[in-house]
Amino acid sequence: MNDPLHAGMREASRLTRAGRLIDATALLQRTLHGDRNRTHYSSNAGVPPTIDLVPDAVEVTGVERGRPERAVRGRLPDVLRRFLDRVIPTGFEPGSGGLAEPTAADTPESENGQFLTKSFSNQAGSRTYKLYVPSQYRGQPLPLIVMLHGCTQSPDDFAAGTRMNLRAEQHNCFVVYPEQAASANISKCWNWFRPGDQIRGQGEPALIAGMTRQVMSDYSVDEERVYAAGLSAGAAAAAVLAAAYPDLYAAIGVHSGLACGVATDVPSAFAAMRRSGSMAKRRSGANGSGRREYSRIVPAIVFHGDQDTTVHPNNGDQVIAQLKEALANDTSITIEDGRVPGGRTYTRTVHRDAADHSIFEQWLVHGATHAWSGGSPAGSYTDPQGPDATREMLRFFLDHPFSS
Repeated sequence: MNDPLHAGMREASRLTRAGRLIDATALLQRTLHGDRNRTHYSSNAGVPPTIDLVPDAVEVTGVERGRPERAVRGRLPDVLRRFLDRVIPTGFEPGSGGLAEPTAADTPESENGQFLTKSFSNQAGSRTYKLYVPSQYRGQPLPLIVMLHGCTQSPDDFAAGTRMNLRAEQHNCFVVYPEQAASANISKCWNWFRPGDQIRGQGEPALIAGMTRQVMSDYSVDEERVYAAGLSAGAAAAAVLAAAYPDLYAAIGVHSGLACGVATDVPSAFAAMRRSGSMAKRRSGANGSGRREYSRIVPAIVFHGDQDTTVHPNNGDQVIAQLKEALANDTSITIEDGRVPGGRTYTRTVHRDAADHSIFEQWLVHGATHAWSGGSPAGSYTDPQGPDATREMLRFFLDHPFSS
């Protein structure tokens, strides 16, 4: 049959198998409502799946934050729910950009240390998280890294794709993976574009900071070496943490993300993500006062693919430019080009202060799209051909404690 409903179902099925759940859901909703004129997806089957940083494709009204996931799911149209029930449970192969959870065999990081499931609650809400405790932990103070996943990802998926637990085992670090709830964002994106989730003491920044402090209370953590990093929406959330809690996080890692406060709603989020050259107007996000103030210089390492069509590469420039506002003097810059053996080329830019200490690093990976550079195909949204972002971030972090 070639009627619009069945044609829409066939296309949605193809998108779902490709791992493009957001696009598939959007198409189904438009099909069910007779709106076939607006499309947010490419018909080119060769285009790899990407992470959507804002949930424009699915709008669920009347759902409160903190509600169980089944409450969100129950608001979806019946036909859409039945369709997703039929095609989603099969999952996707690891590395396809899909939703399948990695198995124990896909997660060599957990071979020695403990990967624990925990939860945290405060006035801003509650979230679950995973905590990696290295096998050599005996009560001595260790560094702590907070890893914020991208949309549709989970802590297990993100750990498998980045292999951060493996590096943490080698360097004796704790790793915390906060998990976004579908009740807070149906695509499991961190809400980096909402004013209430961009400031200290409120929303998701308060949750993540509270979670960080809970681990610091439960375990022996080196308070001079607490860091935050993320991918995509998680990277944007890490930039928010640098602005909201510069007294807690010694340095940050931003992979394919955006600067804090460049968006205050969904339309401005898409404008920031898709702009092609000019810098988006900087906003405070919390109170509209303009310039965002930092109480200290927060060192940062930034990765971005120069072929990223989900978040324009200029956003990486803006992350650095925003953090440099805290500097009293200009930095000196060194630029070097390199190539991963058998893989991608890259340009690495290092910003140094007057004492010749590195403050910011920016890696532009040539030919890379919206994926974790140097990641493992055991997880989603990874680019194994790129330089190892996990290794470089951990090196940068350990070189930048608060005392530096």
